[in-house]
Amino acid sequence: MSTDVYLEIGGMTCASCATRIERKLNRLPGIDATVNYATEKAHVRGGSDTAALIAAVESAGYTATLPEVETDGVAARDPGEGLSRLRHRFLGTAALSVPVVILSMIPALQFPNWQWLALTLAAPVVVWGAWPFHRAAWVNARHRAVTMDTLISIGVLAAFGWSLYSLFFGMAGMPGMTMSFSLVTEPGAGADEIYLEVATAVTVFILAGRYAEARAKRDSGSALRALLELGAKDATVLRDGAETRVPVDNLVVGDRFVVRPGEKVATDGLVVDGASAVDMSLLTGESVPREAVVGDRVVGATVNVGGRLVVEATRVGAETELARIGRLVTEAQTGKAEVQRLADRVSAIFVPIVIALAILAFAGWAIFGGSMEIAFTAAVATLVVACPCALGLATPTALLVGTGRGSQLGIIIRGPQVLEQTRRIDTIVLDKTGTVTTGKMTLAEIVPVEGETRAEVLRAAAAAERGSEHPVGLSIVAAATEAGLNVAGAEGFASMRGQGVKALVEGRLVLVGNASWLASEWSIPVPSAVSAAVEESESRGSTAVVVAWDGAVRGMIAVGDTVKATSADAVAVFRRLGLSPVLLTGDNAGAAAEVASKVGITDVRAGITPKGKLDAIRQLQAQGHVVAMVGDGVNDAAALAAADLGVAMGAGTDAAIAAGDVTVLSGDLVVVGDAIRLARSTLGTIKGNLFWAFAYNVAAIPLAMLGLLNPLIAGAAMALSSVFVVTNSLRLRRFRGTTPI
Repeated sequence: MSTDVYLEIGGMTCASCATRIERKLNRLPGIDATVNYATEKAHVRGGSDTAALIAAVESAGYTATLPEVETDGVAARDPGEGLSRLRHRFLGTAALSVPVVILSMIPALQFPNWQWLALTLAAPVVVWGAWPFHRAAWVNARHRAVTMDTLISIGVLAAFGWSLYSLFFGMAGMPGMTMSFSLVTEPGAGADEIYLEVATAVTVFILAGRYAEARAKRDSGSALRALLELGAKDATVLRDGAETRVPVDNLVVGDRFVVRPGEKVATDGLVVDGASAVDMSLLTGESVPREAVVGDRVVGATVNVGGRLVVEATRVGAETELARIGRLVTEAQTGKAEVQRLADRVSAIFVPIVIALAILAFAGWAIFGGSMEIAFTAAVATLVVACPCALGLATPTALLVGTGRGSQLGIIIRGPQVLEQTRRIDTIVLDKTGTVTTGKMTLAEIVPVEGETRAEVLRAAAAAERGSEHPVGLSIVAAATEAGLNVAGAEGFASMRGQGVKALVEGRLVLVGNASWLASEWSIPVPSAVSAAVEESESRGSTAVVVAWDGAVRGMIAVGDTVKATSADAVAVFRRLGLSPVLLTGDNAGAAAEVASKVGITDVRAGITPKGKLDAIRQLQAQGHVVAMVGDGVNDAAALAAADLGVAMGAGTDAAIAAGDVTVLSGDLVVVGDAIRLARSTLGTIKGNLFWAFAYNVAAIPLAMLGLLNPLIAGAAMALSSVFVVTNSLRLRRFRGTTPI
């Protein structure tokens, strides 16, 4: 059975390496592979023979291993691996190169035979400092391939080799030889000049660029690593009535563990005892803790900020919510946007073209310019300046930072293809229940008869409903508790399914239920004012019950689903993003219109079945709209999958989340706007990176071929282009969510 396989790739030094490995893997039957240079991972679909996959990578001259997996199910490789060695190589090379460059550029410092000191200092730089480039170039040459390392290695060795020739066989080794520096190539005597400063400075600049890239890759993935490190390390398990402290790895489904105030929830589970507030901000970005009582689901890595909880584990290890989020983010980071695939195709043929252009520049100058010095300089500058590292870094670094920042805000973007869709959508369809509204029954209004008070009607109804498990009864009890009413105890509680409840409260029989039930079963007439209030509440989508005691109706209580506090703000954000909101619901038209008026939506479609939601999405698409769908229930899954962009609310069902392209963990509709903004910003950064990377090469190569660019400057420019792309991507770490209006 085929499955998805992730491999850790070693030995890659540039985007061309990733392209070569990707092509090698995709030649295997039934394999669809993506190799990401920035994350140093390969995502292979359709292959279960890992030995064959690893062998294919090794045949290309690189290493591949299965990732080390922690209990969260996500590979935990140290992104700073090798960074220290790279830093030492860079610093050592820089210390040796600085005197060479200074001596070569400032004639006043050029004492007799200074060139031999420069050679002594430059030799370790060319051999040891540039060794990673030479080694990579040799490995690729053995496999009949060329990469950006080939360009660097040839350029450095050519400059050093020319210098050796000039020193030993030309006039450059004579005492009193002097040199000067210029930004552009000037005609000279050919063998009278040395290029040791080019060989050393280019090595230093490119090592500096590689070091900056390595640090940036570590920083860009820090958000995801921080997320995955949030989980608790130990848990207090209840076994045989005693509390035992065990590592989280030892938990199994069904274990019951204690979470005290201030502790992290060890793993996903259900609360079986206690009540508390749980801080979800680490996972969802929500600033307000959620209440957790018996029967509520809690998520591992969240923090208990209130009372003591006893939780029964329902998911452990790789099945937890934290691990699932980690896998989603990792999958997004290893993918490629369509714009990057163009860059990959260019990079694949770019290196051979550059080598041909360098040869052309050398031949052209040698034939028509009459100066071997200019010909050589132009060829070396062309090799050095053309390395398209920035092209390979343009998408991966932006994806790493964007998806990592999203994980901090409770936004999970499934993959690069999602970014393209966020730019195109013009309509956003919103499910009502659980998306625009809370999905929970709360007190809407109380209408007492003349002579009774709202508080007394609510207190009596709450006392009668205390034994009920019905959502209406629970919401009435919760409203009375929140109001601080002294709810008396009840006796003789009985529930009539679909009708109402009765109970003896403080010596009087209290009835709470349908008006028809009171009239038919208890012969209690319902006053016209109360009947009118019931009809009006039900027309708005609320559920109304009538409260009676001592043989007379005392009032009406209506409960209903309430609009989320931020829904109106979210709709305003959608409009600012150029999106037209549409409200879909299975409720009646009155309830839908009431909600729509509160949040500012004019296009309302009520009485919609799950299939009707799917049909509505397809109808909008047929009209030429690019549609985003936001939902949270099983009945939304088909519509989420059919929409051009599916946004699942993280508080919803697994089916909805699986069908969505973007998951908003907090369930806050405002964050949906943030998700679209973040995705658009990430895509904009990718396109900006690619533009500047292409523009740099288009502008720099002709200058180098025309002899208008010193190789030393070319090396600095090439390194800076990569640093620019990475730095531009890191700006996404400053992305901020929307502040409610």
